[in-house]
Amino acid sequence: MDLKSNEPFWMVKNGLINTYPSLDEDKTCEVLVVGGGITGSLIAHQLIKEGYSTILIDQREIANGSSSATTSMLQYEIDTPLYQLIEMIGKKGAEMCYHACSDSINILSDLTKEIKSKAGFKKKKSLYFASFKKDVDGLKKECIAREDAGFAVQWLEKEEIEEKYKIPTSYGGILSDQGASVDAFRLVHELLAFNMKRGLQVYDKTKMTSAKLSKGKNKITLDSGATINADKIVYCVGYESTNMIKEKFVDLLSTYAIISEVNEDLTNAYKDVLIWNTSDPYLYMRTTDDHRMLIGGEDEEFSNPRKRDEMLHKKATKLTQAFHKNFPDFKFKEDFAWAGTFGATKDGLPYIGVHKDFKNAYFVLGFGGNGITFSVTGMQMVADWLHQKKNPLSKYFAFGR
Repeated sequence: MDLKSNEPFWMVKNGLINTYPSLDEDKTCEVLVVGGGITGSLIAHQLIKEGYSTILIDQREIANGSSSATTSMLQYEIDTPLYQLIEMIGKKGAEMCYHACSDSINILSDLTKEIKSKAGFKKKKSLYFASFKKDVDGLKKECIAREDAGFAVQWLEKEEIEEKYKIPTSYGGILSDQGASVDAFRLVHELLAFNMKRGLQVYDKTKMTSAKLSKGKNKITLDSGATINADKIVYCVGYESTNMIKEKFVDLLSTYAIISEVNEDLTNAYKDVLIWNTSDPYLYMRTTDDHRMLIGGEDEEFSNPRKRDEMLHKKATKLTQAFHKNFPDFKFKEDFAWAGTFGATKDGLPYIGVHKDFKNAYFVLGFGGNGITFSVTGMQMVADWLHQKKNPLSKYFAFGR
């Protein structure tokens, strides 16, 4: 197969998994989830588990936003290194955030078993290597900070990485025990199917046009003219939150990914490890469960979808060249290339919590390279919010921090 497409690989690979109706009649529920990506599906799963009557809506088709473009590398490492995050928010908070992401991988592992997922969840190690000699001191400092925080890590010298992973371009790196990968697009549909059997209502191509608070309840008007009366709203809308919230709180980035033709020699060599480096923007790689190598990176400031997509060929070429530079012993033939839009925050942390301009509502916005693990953390935070319990992570993920 020699197909080039600006459609994300996951959508082509999986095809039409499930279909969902749009909503054109009035509904009532305890909690409305706005957003049908991986975040919304995880939050809906938690809400159904907690016993809340729940409706989920999305203005697009389900999982057709960032969840269709994600590379789904599940890491506990936040975009901001631990030792730097300690300087920003303190040792206690920084280590708590890192451990929350680590715990999320284990929670997601249990969840995929619970729903009998076929989305290819697989636990892996994670190799973070120095692309330049100047990066070694900072990376060693990071390794010490993670060891102090109780993470299972080890420092590998340049020669060890070249011998074990056939990467001659590194100057040393951190090997972590905790990591994983998954097909997030398929997992979204599996989560929704599992919970629809338990009472979850799901509607796509259903756009919210307004939400007004009246007598303690939210009245949500849809583009069809129908309304939803909900006690609470949970917004899982990703970067589209920038159209809702007045203040600037996230920088939008265009990111690019390519995936190889099936190559078992290549993928067997790296099937048990996630790989990323200290380049700026960093390069990241992982295998898929159908024996392909996925490479992502070449991020840059987002301006508009047209300009992002016009750069796809150029970016794909650069990613292929980066692979050949770092892995000269292997062949890589591009099969798919795509682009997506993601967000980066000032500290690498998500925005999960209440916002002063939205009453009876809660946001779960898992920006950065840890969007999925942050969303898993958000499951418990939403439950705590509904039960009026204080979550220790709230102050670190809050708006206006």
